[in-house]
Amino acid sequence: MSTEGGSQDPAERKSAIRTRHEQAANEVLPDHRDLFIGGEWVPSASGETFETTDPTTGETLAEVQAGNAEDVDRAVAAAWEAYDETYSETSTAERQAMLESIADVVEEHSEEFARLESLDNGKPITEARIDMALVADHFRYFAGIARAHEGVTVDTDDSRHVQTLREPYGVVGQIIPWNFPLLMAAWKLGPALAAGNTVVLKPAEETPMTILKLMEVTEDVIPDGVVNVVTGFGTEAGAPLSEHPDVRKLAFTGSTEVGREVMKSAADNIIDLTLELGGKSPLVVFPDADLERAVETTITAIFFNTGECCCAGSRLFVHEDVKDEFLDELAAAAEELTVDDPLLESTDLGPKVTAEQVERTMGYIQEAEEAGAAFVTGGSQPDDEALSDGCFVAPTLIDDIDHDNRAVQEEIFGPVQEVFTWSDYDEMIELANDVDYGLAAGVLTEDLTKAHQAVKDIEAGNVWVNTYNDFPAGQPFGGYKQSGMGRETAQEAVEHYTQTKTANISLR
Repeated sequence: MSTEGGSQDPAERKSAIRTRHEQAANEVLPDHRDLFIGGEWVPSASGETFETTDPTTGETLAEVQAGNAEDVDRAVAAAWEAYDETYSETSTAERQAMLESIADVVEEHSEEFARLESLDNGKPITEARIDMALVADHFRYFAGIARAHEGVTVDTDDSRHVQTLREPYGVVGQIIPWNFPLLMAAWKLGPALAAGNTVVLKPAEETPMTILKLMEVTEDVIPDGVVNVVTGFGTEAGAPLSEHPDVRKLAFTGSTEVGREVMKSAADNIIDLTLELGGKSPLVVFPDADLERAVETTITAIFFNTGECCCAGSRLFVHEDVKDEFLDELAAAAEELTVDDPLLESTDLGPKVTAEQVERTMGYIQEAEEAGAAFVTGGSQPDDEALSDGCFVAPTLIDDIDHDNRAVQEEIFGPVQEVFTWSDYDEMIELANDVDYGLAAGVLTEDLTKAHQAVKDIEAGNVWVNTYNDFPAGQPFGGYKQSGMGRETAQEAVEHYTQTKTANISLR
């Protein structure tokens, strides 16, 4: 692990970081930090607010409205009014044009969004730019899908004509996480709006800034009430949204633990659900894998977004024939990663999103250490005074740990990867599948036959071969087992936001 600054005085570097962030905040923060309901910026019903924190400096970034159940009621009512009076009558061509315009606006303000996301979330600016390009691309993809969504004609006999129609639910609720704030919003808004629904969206309380900025710059693009945003905490705003009797469909991305509660709420009202939950994904290295490419892919799999990816390749299975050489190269690559201010172009890993998340990650690391695991590299917070006010964790590789250890079985959601050695393919597959999750996996091999077999044998909704964390629009994303249900980022997502109506017409 390295940091920028060389021999520069740590106090001077800390001051420079703080100044850089204050200047960026002045330039890119949204002017409005209220709730966005019915096309208007309004305060919360309670008048209460909360502060969001810059995870790099520990300083307050902004003060945001703390929505509650009354605000959710207002937002749901506004969404239904927009649906009943205007949006349900829009043509697919009009919805396509709107989504294309949203993509245009995102591209126009792309650098502002990227800098804002770095401030709010802590992700490196280089990765934030990738996210913003994907945001625009996903809105464009669903713009196209809006025109391609069709029902079917059912062949029966000459006495009747049977056809199906795909119709929107009406008002849908969406709850998004803090690790990819604007991209997750695009994943959900795109298909919901393409299908003809109106939306009430609750962003994570840790990272509400970019979705507020999006609503600010698209006020002239999205009709009033079609997208409503209620900021606030999970118990005060998220739970009322998930429990609301007038919400016809609910989509949630977050932890499996919270997903269970959302599912229980949906059961009370018998509403449709899309859940994208936790993961503890295996990354399998075969002995014939190209060493340099495999190391590079592994770095991406676990350290992209500082490990705060639900699909992170956090369990590494390396064949015994290449284990020593591979681990040496991997450790060297991890130690070369630059942990620093996310606004710097040279930074590879920024801070975690909150001090609470640092504490959680370090708790798992300590548990592994107490169990006698070997730390190949990392295992601590950076020893850099310039970063001491931030939420930083060093990239960490752990070896010689029991697969039943809690740090292996549970999602750490940080830059921590556990390493396992394998020789027997069947035993490796059994271990790879020996977790409650099944969101993603990676396979690194030059043999396509082996790759194809491993893709079939691993219990996961997404399996990458010789790549990782690649999310082109149109590729379905979702999990097996306790990693959720439903799919996003593809045509299947639009289907999840529609209901099937059958028309049986007598011809005699």
